[in-house]
Amino acid sequence: MKQVVQNFKTGELKVEELPTPVLRSGGVLVRTAYSLISAGTERTTVATAQSSLIGKARQRPDLVKQVLESVRREGLVNTYEKVMARLETVKALGYSSAGTVIEVGEGVSGFRIGDQVACSGVGYASHAEINFVPTNLCTLLPEGISLAGAAYTTLGAIAMQGIRQAKVQLGENVVVIGLGLIGQLTVQMLKAAGCRILGIDLDQSVVDLAIKSGAHQAINRSEDVHKIVDAFTQGRGADTVILTASTNSNDPVKLAGEIARDRARVVVVGAVKMDIPREHYYMKELELCLSRSYGPGRYDPDYEEYGQDYPIGFVRWTEKRNMEEFLRLVAEKYVNLDLLTTHRFAVEKASDAYDLILGKTGERCCGVLLEYPTEGKIISRVTTRYADKTSSLAKSELAIGFIGAGNFATASLLPHLRSAKGIKLTGVANSTGISSKNTAERFRFAFSSTDAKEVINDSNTNCVFIATRHSTHGELVLAALKAGKAVFVEKPLCLNEKELKEILQAQQESGKALLVGFNRRFSPLAIQLKQAFGLKTSPYSMIYRVNAGFIPKDNWIQDPLQGGGRIIGEVCHFIDLMQFFTDAQPIQVFAQSIKSGSDKETDEDSVMINITFSDGSIGTVHYLAIGDKSFPKERLEVFGAGSVAVLDDFKTATFTRNGNTSKFASSGQDKGHRAEVESFITSLQKNNPPISLNSLLLTTLTTFRALESLRTGKLERISLDF
Repeated sequence: MKQVVQNFKTGELKVEELPTPVLRSGGVLVRTAYSLISAGTERTTVATAQSSLIGKARQRPDLVKQVLESVRREGLVNTYEKVMARLETVKALGYSSAGTVIEVGEGVSGFRIGDQVACSGVGYASHAEINFVPTNLCTLLPEGISLAGAAYTTLGAIAMQGIRQAKVQLGENVVVIGLGLIGQLTVQMLKAAGCRILGIDLDQSVVDLAIKSGAHQAINRSEDVHKIVDAFTQGRGADTVILTASTNSNDPVKLAGEIARDRARVVVVGAVKMDIPREHYYMKELELCLSRSYGPGRYDPDYEEYGQDYPIGFVRWTEKRNMEEFLRLVAEKYVNLDLLTTHRFAVEKASDAYDLILGKTGERCCGVLLEYPTEGKIISRVTTRYADKTSSLAKSELAIGFIGAGNFATASLLPHLRSAKGIKLTGVANSTGISSKNTAERFRFAFSSTDAKEVINDSNTNCVFIATRHSTHGELVLAALKAGKAVFVEKPLCLNEKELKEILQAQQESGKALLVGFNRRFSPLAIQLKQAFGLKTSPYSMIYRVNAGFIPKDNWIQDPLQGGGRIIGEVCHFIDLMQFFTDAQPIQVFAQSIKSGSDKETDEDSVMINITFSDGSIGTVHYLAIGDKSFPKERLEVFGAGSVAVLDDFKTATFTRNGNTSKFASSGQDKGHRAEVESFITSLQKNNPPISLNSLLLTTLTTFRALESLRTGKLERISLDF
């Protein structure tokens, strides 16, 4: 399928042939008829990508700060690799479209194949021939509205939410500052609500358009605004001022305070500078309100991604209900979109459309639509220019397919695979075609896909790497093992004991290698410290302090169904490293939580986990989210055999014995990702697993038992005798 994409590093914008999205539960596949280019939001996004690195840094000082912090914490080389990985990302554009439902996912009601719908959402209603859209971001079209008109729905809902935040009443005097597309839609809906509207803008062409949209008066900012507003409101001042402008200037906020009446409302919809001048806002006791996109539910993954609606008795106007109401206004002719549509481009000519909105042509525009073909095949696999390199593999060759191409995979795993010797890269699958295709081209895979089955069932692939969200690990590992493939899966191995048992059985039946991404044992400093101990002569006492940092409760990692929580998702690393040092098995665990009483934290955020090993060693993990994140993250102390080893954040280490201290250091933080990948590849070639299957299973089982201990308050036994 065709999709409009942009390379964030080069700024290049083009139409790519990408794999079609895979249908998932909770949503529908929609064949797009029209999508609308947002002349405000998208213009800013595209212009930022086309600027120089210095220009990007100036526009995003928050990201520059993150980079500098990463350099301090992880070193220059690691940070550089991460930044380059991000810059190489190709991004989807668009968030407002309309089309026809062609497939309906499991658990979806209210939609049927053939329904015409309006779609919303970044990453969902993209400028693409086919999109997967969750149900709460998809709305049925009423009779009397065209698909071209329905493509405006997202921007219409944004304008509507601003009006709702303004709480306007019949007959109020409302000033709209900024008469771009959102401003024009705001004017038309305010007219339908019975308000008297005065529009203000710097551009005379949109000032004139606002009169056609229904404004009672519209003026240029260069005119005597205060005098005109005074006359328009009979000397009372505006009841409400809605800011739909997009500018780095503080003028809209300042002007709003000057022209508003006492105790009026000022609503910020657009991206404007917000240095609030105290004089007018205080003296008039103005009510300042921000409008968050297109309504309640926006930015809530439970609502947008998982389809959990808000009860209408408590939340009357959600983002979907705003979308529905906008469509009703259009269908009943209260909103005239033909007036606003100035250009239509075939999707193949998308670059011309963006030249227009960026002002490169010098032509005036307002509503700019992209049109799509009405038919086309659903293709989940697209070959690349590297396809011939894997067309005829010898049985002894290692041919690797990859599932999941997120930030971690592209920064910490794939670069090491690309440089590995004696392997071939067959296919890569990711949930979005744009990410899959970009990753395939960047790392030289033979094909890209949006369907993991394409990789697992590929006849040329004999090894599968899995780096998807945690909830999918178990089923993908099982599918790959049953397909006769060796498997490398990022941690965790799975999220529950049922999956663990099935994985054990599948591995034993297939005999194929399995490795979990417990990379810390492959760190050069960890290996040096273990070697310094020499032959183990006594049990160890291990204290592992982890300054984990705060993660919001609504993050997917904290979701028991998606991420499994922090103990399953990350503490497994530390349990594995303790197994590495002791060469012993965990046999029992006891866990306690520090309960802060804050609704923002979970019981798993700050825990003390005490683990007893089969050789008598004891390890304690202090996993803490209550510290300062700028402090180093990890410190492991190992006491035993008259010696003390200290590993500090995988940057430095010391080993003390008989009064003598040896110091070790790495050129940068090295948590062992490269060595882990190389070791796995070598182990497949030599049939010698770097971590035993029992160890992998026990590490995972220990995290399950630790969670059980948190719930029961009891010591829990650990055994693979299921």
